[in-house]
Amino acid sequence: MAHKIRFMETILRDGQQSQIATRMPIEDMVPILETLDSCGYESLEVWGGATFDSCLRFLNEDPWERLRTIRSHVKNTKLQMLLRGQNLLGYHNYADDIVESFVKKSVENGIDVLRIFDALNDTRNLTTSIRAAKEAGGEVQAAICYTTSEVHTIRYFVSLVNEMERAGADSICIKDMAGVLTPDVAYELVSEIKNATSLPLELHTHGTAGIAQMTLLKAVEAGADIIDTCMSPLAEGTSQPCSESMAIALEGLGYDTGLDLGPMEEVAKALLPVRDGFLASGVLNPKVLGVDPKALLYKVPGGMLSNLLNQLKEMHIEDRYGEVLAEVPRVRADMGYPPLVTPLSQMVGTQAMMNVISGERYKIVPSEIRDYVHGMYGRPPVSISREIREKIIGDDEVITCRPADLIEPQMPKLREEISQYARSEEDVLSYALFPEQARDFLGRREDPFYDVPVQEVSVSIDC
Repeated sequence: MAHKIRFMETILRDGQQSQIATRMPIEDMVPILETLDSCGYESLEVWGGATFDSCLRFLNEDPWERLRTIRSHVKNTKLQMLLRGQNLLGYHNYADDIVESFVKKSVENGIDVLRIFDALNDTRNLTTSIRAAKEAGGEVQAAICYTTSEVHTIRYFVSLVNEMERAGADSICIKDMAGVLTPDVAYELVSEIKNATSLPLELHTHGTAGIAQMTLLKAVEAGADIIDTCMSPLAEGTSQPCSESMAIALEGLGYDTGLDLGPMEEVAKALLPVRDGFLASGVLNPKVLGVDPKALLYKVPGGMLSNLLNQLKEMHIEDRYGEVLAEVPRVRADMGYPPLVTPLSQMVGTQAMMNVISGERYKIVPSEIRDYVHGMYGRPPVSISREIREKIIGDDEVITCRPADLIEPQMPKLREEISQYARSEEDVLSYALFPEQARDFLGRREDPFYDVPVQEVSVSIDC
């Protein structure tokens, strides 16, 4: 009997996030949703990550309405989202009452599987969202953020999986956001995790360094149950390996994928003009389609690479990209080797950029980095040295409790603040996560004469 391997499709979330900065509007998705639903995927990743922010900030879409629209067309396949634990879909910790309400509403509006991670692998930051998801009837997939350093050993990750299982996870994901998991380590890591738990195991990686297909194959050979792939129009490069190609290859090796290539080809054909449009407009930068083995050295996620490139381009200093990239691992080491995933990828990337542009390391320090060093994001994998700590926060104390324990309930105040424009709890939650963008969006929706302030923004990406 052929070994079963299931696929999770990322083109509507991480695939398009990694290549086109999450700019695909719902109009491009609706025509292919029912065909996508008939392909035989284990799940479709359609929400979370940067989709919420991008809908409000760039696409003039209600992210909740996007989810409901997708759900109305997808009847047979599970819908999946990416959730940053206590950070939800934003970039800092939120109060427990916001987390509980957001998770509940995500499930009510159509999400089946919540992939929940913490940027520091601090499981204390997962407890509220895991509990809320279970209570709402959602399936919890706890994700370990894979990275490499002196502390990120196989034993470390297996121990993390044990913690996540005790916390209530229904499945586990190895989330390799930088595409730095090599085939040999993937085989060993998957084998050890499968020995330690009976929970289903999924592998998520990126093609940035050119080794992702081999990594997925070795993970499958070691017993992984599900792999993340992306339809061909937005596959490879900083995205995931190609769904159709991986399906053909694995079927040829005797695996049962459950996929039907007929409707998959239809979806790919329909999305090719969409891809070409983004290429022509410059939103899809050809650089993110290439292979960069340096990712194995710098440990930088694909989405972060495209984000840094966009920011430097806006400042007309694209020629300093190499310098900033080389500074990223140095900043990461100073910060205690955090995995480079949102919000830490943006924070480390911004600090590296500041160090290069100012000409002096830590001369300019963003408030988020100060908060991080204060312990407001959780425990770093390795303690930050006294020298770096003093340079950034002086003699200030570092907190040791779960950061969200210091945050008072916020929903009642938020409901009051946005009552003029909010029609629902979902509207209040949009405002809770992105106050300026949500107020502008809701203000325009409710009042045709609403005056939107002009603001310069840059895209934020995670993987």
